[in-house]
Amino acid sequence: MRYYNADWGLVKIPGQPADYTDDQLNSLLALSDVMATGYHAAFTAEVKTGDTVVVIGDGAVGLCGVIGAKLRGAKRIISLSHHEDRAKLAREFGATDIVSERGDDAVRKVLELTDGAGADAVLECVGATSAIEQAGQVARPGAVIGRVGIPQTEPSSNQLFWKNIGLRGGLASVTTHDRAVLLAAVLEGKIKPGKVFTKRFTLDDVQAAYEAMDKREAIKSLLIISQ
Repeated sequence: MRYYNADWGLVKIPGQPADYTDDQLNSLLALSDVMATGYHAAFTAEVKTGDTVVVIGDGAVGLCGVIGAKLRGAKRIISLSHHEDRAKLAREFGATDIVSERGDDAVRKVLELTDGAGADAVLECVGATSAIEQAGQVARPGAVIGRVGIPQTEPSSNQLFWKNIGLRGGLASVTTHDRAVLLAAVLEGKIKPGKVFTKRFTLDDVQAAYEAMDKREAIKSLLIISQ
């Protein structure tokens, strides 16, 4: 069954690995997971040209959500980030504002930045109930939330009801977005999502790779298979 799925679940990259730099290969690798997921958040949130977008989550998916929002034409991208290294990368990827506050303070800051209106679209890249609730608080009436964080529990939708906010998302359509948008963007040098890989490990050190991400010592760990 896995070989059968490979007939449609793989995207052919032009040329050979030797044709690409190490940084380009990292970005191509990011398309297989975090970049396509971050873009899916922007896609399902219906981000369009000129929008103000809030990205909740500063992990690899959230950072790639910033890239996705920029690719889709967002004019203003507000990233909620509590870590200096991730906030710096968010700005490099296209974030115009960083909100380092947490909880209610973060909501107040976003509303302050948007003159009380809230965002046209919100990308929820965490999965916690609190993140969904926060998304509803920073979204303007009629906005859409793109949800790609794996749900931990199901939040109440009452808040979204009263503001006519849409909630969409789920598992990323990885090969769809890859073929239509992201592969070309990487090959043309428009985006460099491979920068989320901030530490490398051999396959024998996979436990250390996961621990580095858990301890926030790495945004995303890259595993190298020794030949």
